[in-house]
Amino acid sequence: MALQIANITFDCSDAAELAGFWARLLDRTVDPDANRHFATIGQTTGVSPTLMFIEVEDKTPGKNVVHLDLHGTDLPAQIDRAVSLGAKHIGDFDEYGLKWATLADPEGNLFDIAG
Repeated sequence: MALQIANITFDCSDAAELAGFWARLLDRTVDPDANRHFATIGQTTGVSPTLMFIEVEDKTPGKNVVHLDLHGTDLPAQIDRAVSLGAKHIGDFDEYGLKWATLADPEGNLFDIAG
């Protein structure tokens, strides 16, 4: 049997708070029983992969190696929406025939939105 992606895991300082940001950004809900130590999005609804948030005392500093690439229509509006939810707009890119923006969630985890 081939491996499948089950979870995308975020190390964070407050799991419920960061899960709330991602749930609002993706128009999903945080699964029940979320707390500052552990939270998920998609586990109870069967949406795959599950986004998992785990409190860690010492996050690894520097750029995260794995990040989410999101896609939507109206790139400027999606960037504005993410920023209004608490993201930081890092930069805009137009390379290899693709246009995207890099942002950071409230705890500094990088993600991209392409239009």
